Amino acid sequence: MIDLWRMLMNYKSGFVTVIGRPNVGKSTLVNQLIGEKINIISSRPQTTRNSIKAIYTEERGQIIFIDTPGIHKARNELDSFMLEQAYSSLEGIDVIIFMVECISSWGRGDQFIFNQIKGSKKNVVCVMNKIDSLPTKELMVRKNEYERQTGMEVIPVSAQQGKNIDTLINWVLDKLPEGPQYYPEDMMTDQIERFVFAELIREKVFHLTREEVPYGIAVLVEEVKIRENEDYYIRAEIYVEKKSHKGIIIGKNGKMLKSIGRQARKDIEDLLQTKVYLDLWVKVLKDWREKKNLLHRMGYKD
Repeated sequence: MIDLWRMLMNYKSGFVTVIGRPNVGKSTLVNQLIGEKINIISSRPQTTRNSIKAIYTEERGQIIFIDTPGIHKARNELDSFMLEQAYSSLEGIDVIIFMVECISSWGRGDQFIFNQIKGSKKNVVCVMNKIDSLPTKELMVRKNEYERQTGMEVIPVSAQQGKNIDTLINWVLDKLPEGPQYYPEDMMTDQIERFVFAELIREKVFHLTREEVPYGIAVLVEEVKIRENEDYYIRAEIYVEKKSHKGIIIGKNGKMLKSIGRQARKDIEDLLQTKVYLDLWVKVLKDWREKKNLLHRMGYKD
């Protein structure tokens, strides 16, 4: 009966990939679109490593957004995996959101990505992010530039502040085909809990250590259990490539690790709506980004 009602109401559904250069705000946009934080956000580029499905559901339809790693030159096996994730997200989807930022002019990175999608028969829209960073006159100049370069409709947004998000949602729903509801209404991501927990911890490492620790970190959640008082116990291991990086993450008298744990625990508690005991450990695993078997162990696999 529900499916019949949705057919009569022209219920829309489909898959939308968000693609663009590193650090243009793809993860921030997807989190804003679904109203929940499930993707790692950092001022550093290339923090998203997997293609992550985020699910937006309302009475008019269901949109499955696919957040992808930023497209960049591969330097190791992990980078190659990230590029494969980005390009594979273009297969079997209904709409492509090509994301750029208004604070920079059209560049080689934008052109490279545009060349991959300009021949697509899918509906494509150019979303210009970070409009809160420029005055209106400069925004119009940049918007005209992107329209000229892409030949696409350009929707200006601020993913950080939520400006013009409704316009983007309406545009996407208008382009999607009629179809079924793929996921339950209360489901916001297809990722298992452990993956989301690990990403939130990794985000805090990026935020708190800043430039001191490079990208050679990974987080693996080894144990999750609900205790008798219905609190969560989560044990996670932070892997680094060098002993010196381990010292930075732990910090003097364990101060840095405590800060990472405190901030990550708050995000996880907000997500679960319950108390969490987060048990963090730091281990050295040399050159894990270069070895496929170690990448698989870290969860970077198709």
